[in-house]
Amino acid sequence: MNGGFEDQHRPRRGARAATVAAFATLLIAPLVAGALTMGTPAALLSLPAESIAVVLLLLAIPSRRLRWLIAAAFGVVIVVAMLVAALDLGFEATIDRAFSLTQDWPAIVSAYGVMRDATGTGNAILIVALIVALAVAAVIAVARAALRTERIASRSGRTGRIVAATAATSWILCALVGAQIWPGVPLASADSARALAATSAQTASSIREQAAFERALSSDPLSVPAAGMLSRLQGKDVVVAFLESYGAVAVQDSTFTEGIARVLAEGGSQLSRDGYSAQSAFLTSPTFGGVSWLAHSTLQGGVWVDSQQKYDTLLASDRMTLTRAFKDAGWRTVSVVPSNTEPWQQGRAFYGYDTMLDASNMGYRGPTFSYARIPDQYTWSHFYEQELAAPHEPIMAEVDFVSSHTPWTPLPRLVPWAEVGDGSVFDPQPAEGLAPTQVWPDQQRVRNVYGQSVEYTLSAMFSFLHTHDQQDLVLIVLGDHQPARIVSGEGADHEVPITIIARDPAVFEQIASWRWQTGVRPSSEAPIWRMDQFRDRFLQAFSG
Repeated sequence: MNGGFEDQHRPRRGARAATVAAFATLLIAPLVAGALTMGTPAALLSLPAESIAVVLLLLAIPSRRLRWLIAAAFGVVIVVAMLVAALDLGFEATIDRAFSLTQDWPAIVSAYGVMRDATGTGNAILIVALIVALAVAAVIAVARAALRTERIASRSGRTGRIVAATAATSWILCALVGAQIWPGVPLASADSARALAATSAQTASSIREQAAFERALSSDPLSVPAAGMLSRLQGKDVVVAFLESYGAVAVQDSTFTEGIARVLAEGGSQLSRDGYSAQSAFLTSPTFGGVSWLAHSTLQGGVWVDSQQKYDTLLASDRMTLTRAFKDAGWRTVSVVPSNTEPWQQGRAFYGYDTMLDASNMGYRGPTFSYARIPDQYTWSHFYEQELAAPHEPIMAEVDFVSSHTPWTPLPRLVPWAEVGDGSVFDPQPAEGLAPTQVWPDQQRVRNVYGQSVEYTLSAMFSFLHTHDQQDLVLIVLGDHQPARIVSGEGADHEVPITIIARDPAVFEQIASWRWQTGVRPSSEAPIWRMDQFRDRFLQAFSG
């Protein structure tokens, strides 16, 4: 008897549990986007307008098939709002701006590449598959929750409709009086709808910005006569060295930048003893935490490139770049991009490089260090052997140094220059450092390894300049962007250090009006320019 009684009540208990789960899903799922945006779980206690609206709509629809379609569409909308809010959160934490539907899909692909380098290909694929599976499951769960709630309300007859109408009326009244369950958290919520509306507005704004950018490209204000282009640098080798994630935070005093300050002080003193001078300032980068090529193109093209869409538009134009200006003035032009593994057609077509060195032709036979396939010391060594060691015509080069790229661990260490060879000397070093999975759960550890990566990158540069005498070198060293928020902290700006290093005093006479600070470490009082202003000011200073 007891067994039969229990068997009869199990379906009822299962139905009640399913109903409770449906109500909970319908109440909580539309609020997740707001909780992510506000950064507080208190937002999950609000009353979601989206759920009230969909239940009322389903009650009014007689067709079962149409109700399924509406519920499925509701599920998609809610899950898309969650994903957009999550992407906004991730983009804000890394590159300091919200996700853009029109501009940022390539950045997601790049982020996957960084995750793959940090966790391994198999784990990266597993993570992506899990995210897709969870998204599909969430759509189904939200849709079924809406349908079950509608069925319960419908079977309850007039009572169910009164409850639904009361919920709608309560939401309206709470919205009118601005009721809050927590400071800044309204009781009447429409977070999913608001997230999608914000994305739509941002998309429309991006379209307008893109149109303005295209108009700006149609006229280049550069007015330097071709005959005198860069005449005050004749005979010099000019190298633009981008240091990955070398942001203003690296030259500010903090617990994780003490080593950087020491390297800059010792390196600056060594430069002086070797006959070099240096002046420094700051540039405002168009990007933050990643997407380095936006900064490179902004500096080179003299136009503000803060999105992938603008970058693609720029590369399809005939805008004058620093590289092409040097090429037209008689320099041989070189790019060194050790992170590139694929052919880079725009390097010749847009930038104007004669020679392009990358991971495929730099002869490196050593290990990778997470994202950084080639240690900075090897990059300096190979660049010197290929381009600077033997007598040569003047060159202009952009060289990208990537050892300080996220995730900043494991790191290489310097070896004697004579032992660099094909890079196999670095083979034991990755195992000597910590894996990203050991570091990233702890913010202070992340900051520490970031500081150590910048120390290594700067040490490699100073050691190169001390070891390889370069009488006619003009070195422009700058960061591409600040490191991610986990290092930079909330409220960090977009500024990056820039330093010009040379032996010839005449170089600094040409830029005396810039009033940059002496030395390799700019202080908070140093001048700040937008990065897109550098091209024109540099060409005007060094052209006759």
